Amino acid sequence: MSFSFLPTIMIGSITQLTPAYLQSRGIELLMLDFDNTIVPYTTSTPTEEMANWLRTMATSEIRVCIVSNSKKPRVKVFCKEYGLDCITHAKKPFTKGIRACMEKYQKAPSQCALAGDQIYTDTLGGNSAGVQSVLVKAIHNHNIWLKLRHVAEMPFILCASKRRVNL
Repeated sequence: MSFSFLPTIMIGSITQLTPAYLQSRGIELLMLDFDNTIVPYTTSTPTEEMANWLRTMATSEIRVCIVSNSKKPRVKVFCKEYGLDCITHAKKPFTKGIRACMEKYQKAPSQCALAGDQIYTDTLGGNSAGVQSVLVKAIHNHNIWLKLRHVAEMPFILCASKRRVNL
């Protein structure tokens, strides 16, 4: 597996991913980060666009599972409400939670993608597990630490700019 901070794909929002696009890349299992990928850290209520996207994904052949480092119960509550499986305490960028998800669905890394807003956890974790990594723009960097993290990620984002996909 690869130790790389460069995402396989970069997109503006998770809602841009369609089942057809994922299937064209051989993806059968989409693992999603939770905070700042689906909802901001400050709420557990998705936008209408996100809620519609989750419903669309639920009716597709693509399996979706939340793989989050969060230990907060709000992730499990959200997943129950939207009929999603989840793995919390995933310990990304380590591959423990990612591998557990692939085992749960009996999928090979080549059939999987991990999408999230952080290079140092989601992208590195996905790449280390051998799955396609999808970097999405963070929904809301609401505090100084998230803004500073984004600044630290900029060199990798610039290096990977050719991987930006307009869907």
